[in-house]
Amino acid sequence: MGTPGNDDTPRECAWEVDGLTLRGLAWGPADGIPVLALHGWMDHADSFRELAPRLVGCHVVALDLSGQGLSGHRAPHATYNIWDDLPQIDGLLDQLGWDDCVILGHSRGANIGALLAAALPARVRALISLDALVPDPAKGDFVSTLRAFVADTRKQKARAPRSFATREDYVARRSSQGNAAHTAEALADRALEEVEGGFRLRGDPRLFASSAVKLTQADADAVMRAIACPVLNIWAEDGILRGRPALADTAARGAELIADYRRVDIPGDHHFHLDPEAAGRIAAEITDFLATAVQRPR
Repeated sequence: MGTPGNDDTPRECAWEVDGLTLRGLAWGPADGIPVLALHGWMDHADSFRELAPRLVGCHVVALDLSGQGLSGHRAPHATYNIWDDLPQIDGLLDQLGWDDCVILGHSRGANIGALLAAALPARVRALISLDALVPDPAKGDFVSTLRAFVADTRKQKARAPRSFATREDYVARRSSQGNAAHTAEALADRALEEVEGGFRLRGDPRLFASSAVKLTQADADAVMRAIACPVLNIWAEDGILRGRPALADTAARGAELIADYRRVDIPGDHHFHLDPEAAGRIAAEITDFLATAVQRPR
């Protein structure tokens, strides 16, 4: 891994963890506060291209989680259940030489961060969660969820990666699904692989499969109670809460169950950290939070 610079230009990084090549981007001084950034579903490290350079004094490493961005896909027999990332992240921290770090997660990455903070509290100094907190509690019964997992996994393993005639077609599709144009543009290059006749998604189709098991409300509550580090939970005013109002209960429960919890609401959509204005406000909140929540590396 190269040494990150002090400007807005990220450095490409690569690691081998459990025989899988993981890729990512890094910003900031090597002696800064260590921050591991985890992106949302079917996004990648470029999700943090606006926010990471604004975190002055931090050494931000944004990971392409396996099966997404430039990172390798898991073996054919493996799955992409949300907890499957935890051993890989644990191994990555070893390779980075970080005994512990700040976890900065967006959406699915925030959910992974919460599970990591609960399972490995000694490795997480603080948790910063963007427009999410913990995985949604299960709405169906266990058997129905398990059946969906088996059926979806079979279907997605047989599915060819989605392809596009042009890069602009990918941008248009993401925009039609609710992403702002600047978000779709920012995510296009690392999400796409150029092939004969156009472009195809790099992401593993198995990421579209249902989880084998989902947390119950009691499980989600147990995760929040187990988080011992300070938590900064930043929600987008026009983000995931607007489309899924039941998640408002998650934020309320976080305030009740997490010992050191701070909530902030900022204007913007679900990918607000890719909007320059919102990213500036998020960075200011994070900088203020880190000034009191964590210490610099020893």
